[in-house]
Amino acid sequence: MILTINLDFANWTQVFEDEQMTAALVDRLTHRAHIFGMNGDSYRFKQSFKQS
Repeated sequence: MILTINLDFANWTQVFEDEQMTAALVDRLTHRAHIFGMNGDSYRFKQSFKQS
């Protein structure tokens, strides 16, 4: 499974609201997972300026 989101795990409560359930969700998603933090410029964002 591949899951992408532009929020840090600490900010997931903004989406799911219930802090305890969010912690359980993050725990289950990250157990034995490979997490790649992608920091950099957005390719789609750059392309949107070229098309304008």
